[in-house]
This record gives sequence, C-alpha cells and structure tokens, in this order.
Amino acid sequence: MDKVVRSAADAVADIPDGATLAVGGFGLCGIPSVLIRALLDAGTQDLEVVSNNCGVDDWGLGLLLQERRLRRVVASYVGENKEFARQYLAGELEVELTPQGTLAERLRAGGSGIAAFYTRTGVGTQVAEGGLPWRYDAEGGVAVASPPKPVERFSMRGEEHEYVREEAITADFALVRAAVGDHAGNLVFHRSARNFNPLCAAAGRVAIAEVEHLVPVGELDPDAIHLPGVFVDRVVPLTQAEAADKRIERRTLRAGGAS
Repeated sequence: MDKVVRSAADAVADIPDGATLAVGGFGLCGIPSVLIRALLDAGTQDLEVVSNNCGVDDWGLGLLLQERRLRRVVASYVGENKEFARQYLAGELEVELTPQGTLAERLRAGGSGIAAFYTRTGVGTQVAEGGLPWRYDAEGGVAVASPPKPVERFSMRGEEHEYVREEAITADFALVRAAVGDHAGNLVFHRSARNFNPLCAAAGRVAIAEVEHLVPVGELDPDAIHLPGVFVDRVVPLTQAEAADKRIERRTLRAGGAS
C-alpha cells in the first residue's frame, strides 16, 4: 500500500477541532515542523497535545500555542517556551506535567495496547498523591488539580516497594518526523529524534509522518527500520528546503581560544 500523500495540508485536513495529538520530537530535535505549520494554516483549534515539550516561542508547537490553538498540554517540562509558562501560570492553558520516563512509557503502553502499568517514579510525591496544579485560576489559585493515583506494593528482585499506577496514553492523531521513510510507511529516525517519535506514532490512531528522504519499498534494510509501516498511515515527503529548515533550541559556543 502506497501511503504517500501529496502535501502536508492534505495530510492534516481531517484533523478536527478538539482532537488529541501525540507529537514527536525531543526539544527541537526531530519535531514535525512542516505538519505543525500545516495544522496552523488549517485553523484547527481547541487541541490537546501530548509531547515531551511544547517547542519554543516561535517554532514548533510554540506556533500553535501563540495562536491559542491549544487547550491542554501533557508534557515532561516547560522547556524554553516563555509563552507556554505564561499561559500556564495565568490560567489560560491546562498542563499535565509528567516525569519524562513515565511519559515515554505511557505512550509506549498506549501503542502496545497496555491499559496501565506500575512504576516507582513519583511514589511519595504529588505525582502519586495528587494535588499538582493542572490549571490555575485568574488569581493564581489552583482551579484544576491532578487526582490521586492508586499505589500498591510489589516485590521486585526480592525487595518490596510501593509502585504508582500510570495509565496509558493514546491519541486521535500522531504527528512525527523521520529522517528516512519508504512508501509503505517504514521509518528510520536520526539519533535523538528517535526518543519520542516512534512512541508517539504508535500511540496515535492515525499516524502522519513527514519524511526528509523518501525511498522505494525494499530499499531499507529490515534491521535498520526503527518503526514498521504498520504503525504509520500517511507519509509526507519533504522538499530539500523543508528538510533543511531546522532550529537549535539553545546554541552553545566554545569560548575563544579554548582547546
């Protein structure tokens, strides 16, 4: 089956207002910037986004945030996005901050059909006990707080500990970016872009991948494929300019004369 679509606009055309999106990327590495821009141009709004972070003020998911297209974000950290922090603290945006490893595992569980799992991360904190502010009110009080989660004791390697139950995450759509892909949707990611992109793609009911380099089916070594095409529904080949248009979240330069 050829999963290639003509344009990013066509690929996101059926994403409705109010949809939940799992969006790949790690910082600004491997983010589906072309698909995000197409969604911005489409005017889609009232979105819930699940992503490691929310881009920066003028790039990635930050573009949707600036236009008030997001109603809720599930992420592991605020990152370098000042507008994200401002909207959250002003009570304009609901934010569920989740430990990074837990977020990754919740997505993986969703893509694997696992409803929930237990982890020691967050035991003894508000992650398990509840009370984390998801949304503030206009006066700075907590309008919506996280609920408590079930905690049970299990024996692991001969030692008994408490574990908190975390529920899987699934999304209506997933937006991801791959370095290489074929017409059947088999994808290869470049280094850190592999951190969340495969997990998001698997967790989405409809997964849309923008691909920097499109190759014919059969050209990819099966052992080199990071995400099989069974998890991918649409492939958007990027132009050379689109593939090269990338940002650095925080540029760090070596001091002059340093070895």
